[in-house]
Amino acid sequence: QLQLVESGGGLVQPGGSLRLSCAASGRILDYYPITWFRQAPGKEREGVSCISSRDGPTDYADSVKGRFTISRDNAKNTVYLQMNSLKPEDTAVYYCAADAHLFSRCVLSKTYTTYPYWGQGTQVTVSS
Repeated sequence: QLQLVESGGGLVQPGGSLRLSCAASGRILDYYPITWFRQAPGKEREGVSCISSRDGPTDYADSVKGRFTISRDNAKNTVYLQMNSLKPEDTAVYYCAADAHLFSRCVLSKTYTTYPYWGQGTQVTVSS
């Protein structure tokens, strides 16, 4: 069974940076398309970035394009989300999720209810 654990959240000032980690156990994470979601209070959970299996193509929401970078470290069985130039509107709980369709391209528009594997989430707060 695939298990995911996020870390790296925290409080940062506007313009600052954070790197989130999504560490996997139980399975080889590189086989799974991975999506980072976020959910702010009172808002729907939204996909912000995804990476295809086998370190394939990536995709980003327009709101984070040019500021966030998703990547894999297969030796550590981990996916990262590097977040730069953070804004107050980036404040949310961030989750990583794995798609059940192994060896496939990620689809950022897929609704979060279709993902079977989730981490517990990590809080990101951008505030001065």
